[in-house]
Amino acid sequence: MTVERRLARSGFTLTRDYPAPIGRVWDAFADEPQKLAWWGAGDDIEPGEWAFDFRVGGRDVAEGIFHHGWVSRYEATYTDIVEHNRIVTSYDMWIDGMHMSTSVASLEFDPTDDGTRFTHTEHGVFFDRFWDGGTGREEGTRGLLDALGTYLA
Repeated sequence: MTVERRLARSGFTLTRDYPAPIGRVWDAFADEPQKLAWWGAGDDIEPGEWAFDFRVGGRDVAEGIFHHGWVSRYEATYTDIVEHNRIVTSYDMWIDGMHMSTSVASLEFDPTDDGTRFTHTEHGVFFDRFWDGGTGREEGTRGLLDALGTYLA
């Protein structure tokens, strides 16, 4: 079988206002038990490999089997962390062992009168048969931010 080689690029920014102090929102990312409590919550997935190393140069891995059969794998490296201010990662996604994409994501935490304004900005490159994956990535990230909001409530 011949694979059509192509690239697509996608970027998006999502902003949420959470009625929780920055320390609480930050800890939802920086503390492993807290991240496990909301990351992927509500997804129809059987958890697989998990690794958590929250430090510059550290790596996170989240793998799981969706109940409709395919395996998703996320591998991230933390490239910049400024406590209570920002997290920057580069990460790769695989579907059933095929490299889907490489992305850079910045997560920003800003105080507001009512809590925290959280901004997720992402730029990705999608490979070959996954060239149209940008819209799905944004939708998946929206789901994660919704799960975070439910967790913080």
